[in-house]
Amino acid sequence: MIKKYKHLFFDLDHTLWDFETNSKCALSLIFNAEELAERGVPDFAHFYECYYEVNGYWWRQYHHKKISKEELRTKRFYETLLRFQVDDAALAERIGEKYLELSPLQTALFPDTLEVLEYLDGKYEMHIITNGFKEVAPIKMELSGLQPYFKNVFISEEIGHQKPERAIFDFALQKASAIAEESIMIGDNMEADILGAKNAGMDQIYFNPNQKRRKDRVTYEIFSMLELKTIL
Repeated sequence: MIKKYKHLFFDLDHTLWDFETNSKCALSLIFNAEELAERGVPDFAHFYECYYEVNGYWWRQYHHKKISKEELRTKRFYETLLRFQVDDAALAERIGEKYLELSPLQTALFPDTLEVLEYLDGKYEMHIITNGFKEVAPIKMELSGLQPYFKNVFISEEIGHQKPERAIFDFALQKASAIAEESIMIGDNMEADILGAKNAGMDQIYFNPNQKRRKDRVTYEIFSMLELKTIL
């Protein structure tokens, strides 16, 4: 018999909201608007590949609280431009602002997300726990059609703790009037979502669409959103 849960806690970016697809779309618009090809950047593919690497590094710095949100927004674009010998701090800042404006307007979700949420709706109370920025998470949810399915949206920046810190899971459980034993966390990040939830006493569903190799044990593992129907 499958264990009965009452509360589902979802990650947002990379789990429901297709961050990579949406990010690439927003950056493509900016690449063309800023005419970066005429500034020495060969093409968008090279720009995005470089940005992806640089952004990953600076996000890790932000995650470990070594830089501020404001520094992250600019540094990732400034360093990307430098890789193409474009030394322009004002341009990097402008791109950072445009990206923050355009990226949450994109609405791509992982396949079958809304179908699965419709199936789960009414069977469980559903909530979001995200490390994303407070300015953009509500916009992403509203425009992509996610908002009606979730009772609470817990944003790390507002709470003062980030996943995988236990404090953010304890806070979410308390505010949702839930207990860990009747709750399960669904997310794509092994450290932030899965190990964070495990440390808080919650079961976990590891969303692994790219079938990454893992060494840690999880309660469940899925490779598509549709597989949630077989668990919940």
